[in-house]
Amino acid sequence: MPTTPATAAHSSSNGTAEAIMLELVDEDGTTIGTAEKLAAHQPPGQLHRAFSVFLFDEQGRLLLQRRALGKYHSPGVWSNTCCGHPYPGEAPFAAAARRTYEELGVSPSLLAEAGTVRYNHPDPASGLVEQEFNHLFVGMAQDRLDPDPEEVGETAFVTAAELAERHARSPFSAWFMTVLDAARPAIRELTGPSAGW
Repeated sequence: MPTTPATAAHSSSNGTAEAIMLELVDEDGTTIGTAEKLAAHQPPGQLHRAFSVFLFDEQGRLLLQRRALGKYHSPGVWSNTCCGHPYPGEAPFAAAARRTYEELGVSPSLLAEAGTVRYNHPDPASGLVEQEFNHLFVGMAQDRLDPDPEEVGETAFVTAAELAERHARSPFSAWFMTVLDAARPAIRELTGPSAGW
C-alpha cells in the first residue's frame, strides 16, 4: 500500500498496523466518539462516518472494483470505485482522495461532494453490519490505474446498461445500490444526460 501522511500517522513505529479507529456519529452526522473498525461493524452495528467514491472516464463509464478475496468484509464482490472510513478527525473529502489513491493508485480529478446517505445494511455472508453515515463523492479517473492487489481483485469501466447486466449476474456489495442511487443526481451532473445515469 502506498504510504501517505495519513497512513504514516496511523501505523506504529515497528511497521505493524495499529487498530483502525472509526468516527462514531449521531443521526445528524455529528461526531460523538470513536470505535475500533471491526467492533463498529459487529451486530447490531454502531453508526459511523464513511465515504463512497464514484469515478468516471471521459466516456461517462463508471469505474467499478471487485474487492480482493482476502478482505474480511465483503470479499470478492463488486462495488463502487472506492469506499472506506475517514480516520477520526480526518475530513471525508481528504479520506476519499487518500483511499482512492491507496487502493487504485490514481488521484481523482474534479472530485466533488455529492451529498450524504444514512443506511443500515447487514451483510449476510459475513454477519457484519454496515451502519453508516456515508459521504458521497463523484469525480473523474484520468490516470492509469495501479490497483493494490491486497485491496482490489479486478476493475472494470462500465456504462449504465453494462452495470445493469453485471448487477443482475454478479454479486455486489450490500451497500452498492443505496450509495449509487443517492449519488445519481451528482453523477448525472458530472457525466451529462447522454451517459444514461
